[in-house]
Amino acid sequence: MIEGAVSVLDRADVDTDQIMPKQFLKRVERTGYGEFLFHDWAKEPGWDLPRNPILAAGRNFGCGSSREHAPWGLQDYGFDAVVAPSFSDIFYSNCTKIGLLPVVLSEPDVKAVMAAGAARVDLESQTVSWEGGEAHFEIDTEIRHRLLNGLDDIGVTLQQAGGIDAYEAERERSGPVTTSL
Repeated sequence: MIEGAVSVLDRADVDTDQIMPKQFLKRVERTGYGEFLFHDWAKEPGWDLPRNPILAAGRNFGCGSSREHAPWGLQDYGFDAVVAPSFSDIFYSNCTKIGLLPVVLSEPDVKAVMAAGAARVDLESQTVSWEGGEAHFEIDTEIRHRLLNGLDDIGVTLQQAGGIDAYEAERERSGPVTTSL
């Protein structure tokens, strides 16, 4: 459950170059990118993007390059969920791999969340609720399972450890030996 104030970025086609400019892609760890989030836009007069648990944005959020640093920066800044009418596919995937929840709602529902200023994102029930409204969102069942259980790709693989061990044990008995110790 993600609940709290909503930061509003009511712009369409926000690309990953704007989210995390290239000059800051110098480290391999996921932390420390929040201070560079929207670096160029943050210089604009009147720019204000409070650190809240939920970001509501315009359509096609995260388009452009496939840089993983963009969702890292959003998460490091403090966002736990991004609500938008649409996302680029690779950005959506990169978000789910680190536990940042991308939520696709209709454009009128996103506008309602922006206007409400606060919302609750419930991954269990796949709903977003705000004062005066609620909407259901779709999410892949595997991604939902991973996020609800705090699993990354390695964690998902380790859940199959028994089957992997059984396969390897069977393979060693019946197949040719391809490894040596």
